Amino acid sequence: MDLKILSLATDKTTDKLQEFLQTLKTDDLNHLLQSRAVKGRAAGAFLRAIFKGSPCSDEDGALRRSKIYCCCIQLVESGDLQQEVASEIIGLLMLEVHHFPGPLLVELASEFVGAIREDSLVNGKSLELLPIILTALATKKEVLTCGKGDLNGEEHKRQLIDSLCSVRWAQRHVIQLTSMFKDVHLTTEEMEHVVAKVLAMFSKLNLQEIPPLVYQLLVLSSKGSRRSVLDGIIAFFSELDKQHSEEQSSDELLELVTVPADELYHVEGTVILHIVFAIKLDCELGRVLLKHLKAGQQGDSRKSLCPFSIALLLSLTRVQRFEEQVFELLKTSVIKSFKDLQLLQGSKFLQTLVPQRTCVSAMILAVVKNSVHSWDHVTQGLIELGFILMDSYGPKKVRDGKAAEIGSSLSKMTNQHACKLGANILLETFKIHEMIRQEILEQVLNRVVTRTSSPVNHFLDLLSDIVMYAPLILQSCSKVTETFDYLSFLPLQTVQGLLKAVQPLLKVSMSMRDSLILVLRKAMFASQLDARKSAVAGFLLLLKNFRVLGSLSSSQCSQSIGVTQVHVDVHSRYNSVANETFCLEIIDSLRRCLGQQADVRLMLYEGFYDVLRRNSQLANSIMQTLFSQLKLSYEPEPDLLPPLKLGACVLTQGSQIFLQEPLDHLLSCIQHCLAWYKSKVIPLQQGEEREEEEEGLYHELDDMLESITIRMIKSELEDFELDKSADFSQSTSVGVKNNICACLIMGVCEVLIEYNFSISNFSKSKFEEILSLFTCYKRFSDILNEKAGKGKTKMASKTHDSLLSMKFVSDLLSALFRDSVQSHEESLSVLRSSSEFMHYAVNVALQKVQQLVRRGHVSGPDGQNPDKVFQNLCDITRVLLWRYTSIPISVEESGKKEKGKSISLLCLEGLQKTFSAVQQFYQPKIQQFLRALDVTGAEEEEGEEAGITITQRAAFQIRQFQRSLLNMLSGEEEDFNSKEALLLITILSTLSKMLEPSSPQFMQMLSWTAKICKEYSQEDATFCKSLMSLFFSLHVLYKSPVTLLRDLSQDIHGQLGDIDQDVEMEKTNHFAMVNVRTAAPTVCLLVLSQAEKVLEEVDWLVTKIKGWVSQETVSEDASSQALPPNLLIEKAIIMQLGTLVTFFHELVQTALPSGSCVDTLLKDLSKIYSTLTALVKYYLQVCQSTRGIPNTLEKLVKLSGSHLTPVCYSFISYVQNKRSNNPKCTEKEKAGVGTSMAKVLRETKPIPNLVFAIEQYEKFLIQLSKKSKVNLMQHMKLSTSRDFKIKGNILDMVLREDGEDENEEGTAPAHMEQDREPAKKKRKICLS
Repeated sequence: MDLKILSLATDKTTDKLQEFLQTLKTDDLNHLLQSRAVKGRAAGAFLRAIFKGSPCSDEDGALRRSKIYCCCIQLVESGDLQQEVASEIIGLLMLEVHHFPGPLLVELASEFVGAIREDSLVNGKSLELLPIILTALATKKEVLTCGKGDLNGEEHKRQLIDSLCSVRWAQRHVIQLTSMFKDVHLTTEEMEHVVAKVLAMFSKLNLQEIPPLVYQLLVLSSKGSRRSVLDGIIAFFSELDKQHSEEQSSDELLELVTVPADELYHVEGTVILHIVFAIKLDCELGRVLLKHLKAGQQGDSRKSLCPFSIALLLSLTRVQRFEEQVFELLKTSVIKSFKDLQLLQGSKFLQTLVPQRTCVSAMILAVVKNSVHSWDHVTQGLIELGFILMDSYGPKKVRDGKAAEIGSSLSKMTNQHACKLGANILLETFKIHEMIRQEILEQVLNRVVTRTSSPVNHFLDLLSDIVMYAPLILQSCSKVTETFDYLSFLPLQTVQGLLKAVQPLLKVSMSMRDSLILVLRKAMFASQLDARKSAVAGFLLLLKNFRVLGSLSSSQCSQSIGVTQVHVDVHSRYNSVANETFCLEIIDSLRRCLGQQADVRLMLYEGFYDVLRRNSQLANSIMQTLFSQLKLSYEPEPDLLPPLKLGACVLTQGSQIFLQEPLDHLLSCIQHCLAWYKSKVIPLQQGEEREEEEEGLYHELDDMLESITIRMIKSELEDFELDKSADFSQSTSVGVKNNICACLIMGVCEVLIEYNFSISNFSKSKFEEILSLFTCYKRFSDILNEKAGKGKTKMASKTHDSLLSMKFVSDLLSALFRDSVQSHEESLSVLRSSSEFMHYAVNVALQKVQQLVRRGHVSGPDGQNPDKVFQNLCDITRVLLWRYTSIPISVEESGKKEKGKSISLLCLEGLQKTFSAVQQFYQPKIQQFLRALDVTGAEEEEGEEAGITITQRAAFQIRQFQRSLLNMLSGEEEDFNSKEALLLITILSTLSKMLEPSSPQFMQMLSWTAKICKEYSQEDATFCKSLMSLFFSLHVLYKSPVTLLRDLSQDIHGQLGDIDQDVEMEKTNHFAMVNVRTAAPTVCLLVLSQAEKVLEEVDWLVTKIKGWVSQETVSEDASSQALPPNLLIEKAIIMQLGTLVTFFHELVQTALPSGSCVDTLLKDLSKIYSTLTALVKYYLQVCQSTRGIPNTLEKLVKLSGSHLTPVCYSFISYVQNKRSNNPKCTEKEKAGVGTSMAKVLRETKPIPNLVFAIEQYEKFLIQLSKKSKVNLMQHMKLSTSRDFKIKGNILDMVLREDGEDENEEGTAPAHMEQDREPAKKKRKICLS
């Protein structure tokens, strides 16, 4: 039978074949076809024969053709056929589709939809036919009468696609179905349905099936709906990441059901590669991605930015045309994120409305962490982003040898955070990816070497972290060795930072150390002074870090050996011997520096003490060197005065005078080294034999210092050839020399004071010597101050850095103020009897704290060690606090006779500086600091101490200062000490930052400050400003200050009066601190600046909700969920603006004095109208939704129209009329006319801006009225035209002058032309 069909098919005509096929049943044909197909015997030829004998023009043939078609589909899906046979059948079926009539095509397509719905497809091979069927159906223009109604082919196709998207897809066929749609022509609406269906299937698939599906979806997106595709992919992986991180942070049992992290991130990496590849082929896809992510920044950035989308962006940087745009977007996102975070942290009002989101910085660092999973395409972008952030937001200039930020405090903090983020990105990337370590290191070193004019501290810190992490890996890095060649050309600070950073490498790499020594030896003899100083710095660093066998351990010398994580066997015999030889060679090299300039010697003297503590075995060499140097300036004769050759310390070159030998620093170095050796080394050598030579050296040094002490006390001013009649001017060489000598003597006296105190053991005679030395110091100090005061130049009046060590200052203050040991009483009374010495001790403590704040470290030994400095800071603060609280300033000053600040006031000043320094440099140690201040802390048990929080400790200190301030305010007005009050407020402000805003202690502080402002009146403007600033800074962390502003504006209005003098003011008294003297400009400017901050917050909120609305319009399903928070924020915005309108209503009617108050008020009025306009624009945007505009907005508009706009115009007239109301100037006052004119111009400049802002507000109100069908303009008074105004009285006066000029024409013909012209000009001025 089948052979007959094949033979008939060879005939030229098909009549016989058709007749024969009609005699056969369809089932028989199906059976024949099935048997031939399964056996693989010419199934294609047989199928062609059947189709040839079943023409579509014949109804039976079409029906037979349809049934055979269905049979073939079932055969292909059965899986019984060979691959070649199945492909041949599918190919034939594809060719035959276009011959089918429309109804049969609809029927076939419906069969497919049914099969997909019932999941009856086995392998989905037949799905290749569906796009051909749908395409063929779309070409049928005629109306097809089927079961679904009378529709044409295109409409049937749309119905079928809708049905297909609405049925459930089997998981195994999702990719095939998605791939199928790329061969179907789809309308925009159909495309959206298909994309939505595929995206909905993501969550139902296995993770490994996602990448191929994404690939098919991206191919499909070339037809349209790019944004929906990208949005869906990003949202899916964002949610997946979120779930994964939540599961990781929750119960460990969940790990059993969690998707493995490795698998998830590998899938994400593959998907990112697919998207970037698609963007390379379709640039429009890239533009849509960037546009989508930029738009998302305005609203809820979490919906657009997430670790996945950031990784995608970083990978996209490999496409050149998008590189710059991507980095700009990421930079903007980082800065915006930090600014938003700071704005939120500084305002309780915003915190209650907007929940704190995940910061972009955390997302970027998550990308770095995830990039370990073969995300090589992301790492290059990460490196570039890290360097871009560090380059863009690092410190820009150097001030006083220290990196300084430019701009407002908010932008400074934001820039610092962004720069730190860049460093963290690079460090974490360096740790994870070995391949790019070399590149990161090279780029860091290049920036350190090339940026000599700008600070590189942030790069040096990063370099230090990198070296600490991987010193053994970097030991063979040639780039570091190459960098050493540039040391001579780099600034000293950079050299010190660089060598400190690479110091761990020098311990593990001999070749690197040798290279550095060669460079340093060359630099030692360079012509530039900085190069020689760099060489000394480098050699000193090497001496500190290469320890010799037998040196004290770090615990014995109470000093950490240095920043290193490297384990080096420095105590082995070989290393120790090598190190000793190496260190002695360096000391020999450094001895040559003792013949160079004072700056080089100074570095050496300051560095030797640190070397000695780290390498005690070098003590003999170092002390011998210092001893030899001192002998050059020492007078050995015991009776010769003075004991030092000061002339030899000064060098004269022509007319210029230089310091040659910093003798005071040399003595200081010897004194500290000697004291350290006695306290640390000698006790450990008890019972051991010491070399006589070494013993003799230390005795000789002691004798020399003793001799210098005695002879310095005996020396008079004349012995130094310096007395009050000597020349100390800076303009003559003799004067410069005398200044240098006087400073040297003062330094020597300070060194001897510390030396004698350290060996005194509380001996009365020694303390008398100390007082005599101080008298010598004071004589020279007074002369220099006196001469500096008289002279024109102030150079000599610069404070001379004290040579006293911070530890000694701490011990001295403790002895003077806190020592109550009976045996010490008599000797200490010698020092305590001198109030000048007591003042001096406290002043030096202040100077040390100022040095710390200014430079980040202090001068003298241990000044570079943060832990030691912190300990000394705690001790000093504790003593100063005890002294201030024990003897109040009022008590001390009542019996004071001498001029200047009292000791208690100096102590308070010191406390203010120490609290600020701890806040700035020791934030993590605040708990430890506050515990050190607590006198009873030592008696508490460890467990009890652990339970006391920072807030509780800070509150205890706050109460002490609150009592002091309250006592002062409660006393007589003449007892009020302005300086003390300001210092107390500053201290309270610093301490209040340590309080937790949600704690009862914070609330107590706030209510106490409010009580002071409300109940106490002070006319001191500076004190008022500080107190009110503190009040506002506390209040914003509790709630919005708008009600405070309203009350204060009423008080200001009452104190200053109304702009209309006929109005009688009813004075309010909310805050007693507001009085006639403080109301303007002090309180007025303060409340206006606070109003600006509130407006800034409101603006930020309006921008936020605008962004949310624009996101809602894109994703319709999210809009209903986003309404409640929006409504809450809208209500809060309207409440804020309503209260601010009443605030400005009061101020605008106040008779403010000309100047900054008027100027600022006009600017702030423009700002509130701009904010109101922004809110109206927002409602224009949302008005199209069904909810319309709320009643609260109508009330706000009514309030602004009745209470603000009319009085604004009155205020403008008041400002402009102030000049015309002034009395006429006399001849003597004419010189000041120019100044007053400039002032008036400055005040009136913001007026046009304000008028424009009001008119813009009204313009958009009109638009909103039309759109919302609510008449919002009924309460607005139309603005006055201000372009042209005729003043009647001036016009009459001008006309009278014209009449007089005409009468005088006959008598003064010569001046006729001169008289007429000014009259014309005058008229123009008055009428315009």
